[in-house]
Amino acid sequence: MDIQEKYFLGIDVGGTYVKIGLVKSDGEIVEFHKEDTSLMKLEPEGFNEAFVKVVGKYLQKYTQVSHVGIGIPGLISKDRNTTLEIPAISELNGFELGHRLKEQYPSIVFHLENDANAAAVGEFHFGHEKTSGNFLFITLGTGIGSALIMDGEVFKGVRGNAMEMGHMLSRNNIRLEVLIGRKGIITIMKKKMAEFPDEVGGLGTEELGMHLLVRTANEGNKVSLEVFKEVGEILGEAIVSTVRILDVNEVYFGGGISAGLPHILPSLEKMVKTNLTPYYTESFSLKRATLENNAGTLGAAALCFMD
Repeated sequence: MDIQEKYFLGIDVGGTYVKIGLVKSDGEIVEFHKEDTSLMKLEPEGFNEAFVKVVGKYLQKYTQVSHVGIGIPGLISKDRNTTLEIPAISELNGFELGHRLKEQYPSIVFHLENDANAAAVGEFHFGHEKTSGNFLFITLGTGIGSALIMDGEVFKGVRGNAMEMGHMLSRNNIRLEVLIGRKGIITIMKKKMAEFPDEVGGLGTEELGMHLLVRTANEGNKVSLEVFKEVGEILGEAIVSTVRILDVNEVYFGGGISAGLPHILPSLEKMVKTNLTPYYTESFSLKRATLENNAGTLGAAALCFMD
């Protein structure tokens, strides 16, 4: 591919919205759109064909585009043509999406990838800080996603779906994303509110959620800080194990919960320093990713650079 091509289409497929951006080669999002995933599921032809039609809608709108990157929230075949297990959109399970798109739009080059991998690729190509080209990327949100960029390439593993840290068994043999995904963190919030009833403060006046948790932690709320302390400890344990396996020393965090990273880092760093030797810790880096809310769209677009 000629990387001087000016425009790409980045499509971030999610359980709530399919987000579509027209992206320039320098990472500027020129135009942005959202399609309601639930409405696409209600189309007579079903979600899969509705999605193929939506792609065509934007290809017709942006005729200058010949490369499209698509981030998929789940497992995908190693040849990046078949969507295998997509929990948020089960209609995609086992669908030969890549082949269907190529059949329908033969003049277009499609790049399909797991969404966490796509976000990592986006940080590598479009991030506001230069990465080393060798880093672990962790998304903290509804679930826990992760990716490894090694020598500037996505590490896919033997069958194409390596780096599912969210599904690692953690404390009490519970999966990591159950413990510290969005629902897990709310469970921790309720536990800490019961432990420190006199310190609840503003947490007791609104519906529990991540924005409230971050805001009250920023205000110094003891319960909120205790929540992030536990999240950091659990996440730190998983990172220690992952670092020992991969020998990686640069970690980026994305996703909505990464807004609380300043409060997560103290206990996370303590866990890392306690359980890793100087070989790892002397040059260890833990940073928040820079693309924030645009990570999905820009990551999908950045997939067009990977061939």
